[in-house]
Amino acid sequence: FPKDWPSLFALTVIGAVLRCLYLTRKSFWFDEGVSVEIARLDWYNFARILWRREGNMSLYYVLLRGWLHFGHSEFFIRSLSILPSLATIPVVYWLAGRPFDRRVGLIAATLLTFNAYHIRYAQEARSYSFFIFLGTLSSAFFIDLLQQPTRRNRIGHILASSLAVYAHLYAVLLIVAQWLSLRFLKYEGLKIPLNTKQNWRWIAILIFPALLFVGTTGAGPISWIKRPGFKELYEYYEHMAGNGGILLVLVYFCSCLAALTEVGGRLFQRRLSWDSWRYQFLLLWLIVPVVFTVLISIVRPMFLARYLAFCLPALIVLAAVGLARLSKSWLIISALLLVMALSLKGTFSYYDHDFDLDRDEWRAASFYILDHARPSDVILFHIAMGRMPYEFYKSVYTGNSPGPTVIYPTHGTRFDYRDFMGRPSNEFLRTVPSKYDRVWIVLKNNETKTGTDPTTALINGLFGESYPHFDKQNFPWIEVRLYSKQ
Repeated sequence: FPKDWPSLFALTVIGAVLRCLYLTRKSFWFDEGVSVEIARLDWYNFARILWRREGNMSLYYVLLRGWLHFGHSEFFIRSLSILPSLATIPVVYWLAGRPFDRRVGLIAATLLTFNAYHIRYAQEARSYSFFIFLGTLSSAFFIDLLQQPTRRNRIGHILASSLAVYAHLYAVLLIVAQWLSLRFLKYEGLKIPLNTKQNWRWIAILIFPALLFVGTTGAGPISWIKRPGFKELYEYYEHMAGNGGILLVLVYFCSCLAALTEVGGRLFQRRLSWDSWRYQFLLLWLIVPVVFTVLISIVRPMFLARYLAFCLPALIVLAAVGLARLSKSWLIISALLLVMALSLKGTFSYYDHDFDLDRDEWRAASFYILDHARPSDVILFHIAMGRMPYEFYKSVYTGNSPGPTVIYPTHGTRFDYRDFMGRPSNEFLRTVPSKYDRVWIVLKNNETKTGTDPTTALINGLFGESYPHFDKQNFPWIEVRLYSKQ
């Protein structure tokens, strides 16, 4: 729809401003620091860590490796995630406009532009904005393929779907929702491509290495996820609505309900016409991944809100359809302005503080250590990956201190993939007091349901007896200790 390009351009510019605003106000949190240090590894160790543990976002890590050749600041690193976030705005217009009309497409693009959840992940040095973009692109090609079975749409669907899985493994659930939706579609009157089955085969072949990674590593990388309850489910949809509180949730709920009233009882029938199927597809996309992960979580917790961020476009498009059903243009504009106002409220609230994350303050903790360290000091990290955000901030530190020497984790003069895994052994900890006069210890995630974990308990006893001087500084979700003999 060429006449809408000026509007889409304006929305993209507004989206860029909202996504760049206060981009470095908040510290890198744990996962962001890990992302950067993975991308900085040499190719051998990079391949090893992806295969051993971090294959889930392999596409992002590869892209970040290239991105880091051009800059190393917090702003520059995070700006990589802004690019797919902005690209999603015209793609969601296409996704909504194809099965419905250009008005629905423009409303959907507007909702996404101002959505705080989408903005939040555009400002994070992780894969989620690529995940959402590729999931949206996959579904847009999928819908286009059913209406226009061209080679371009077929290849686009295969590539976007496969890349989405390498952006995040949970994209497999979107592919399942797409496949499942075809079981309900009436083929009469549609140009359903005869080689649709080949699409699924090609996707399966291309994502096989990712599935092999899951089979090899098991649930280890996500074993920390907690079992969800009703509170977590509500918070998930509240976050997706845009952090605007119960009022914005209700607006989205009513809009989606209004969108679905047209199909009513036909929604769950088999062999639906195209006009009914398009609603069912959006609903399957929005609900199936959530229901699946919640049910699996009864046995093995898998539900985590940000892992299901790819469902956001389905919510956006359904809400856009509902708003477009309002009878008068002034009603549509008024409702859209209300959603935009509530979304902006949620966005500016996010700029001030996180709404879906307890952010660990690595910037302040790292600079404190670097500011107060002496040349002979050493440092160890309670969990190996805690070194990664510290190393990033050490690399951008402008002071004169070289920082304490890292004694754990370390496997040589350069980063090794083994530096990303494990905790210090009891045997190693017992050797530290006899070797070093001043030891920095960085603690994170060291609490259990019954108190401190065994590693922290050993440190408390052993180091407390060996070092007469003890200093502690607390930062959000991080504890920094200094043990010294004088």
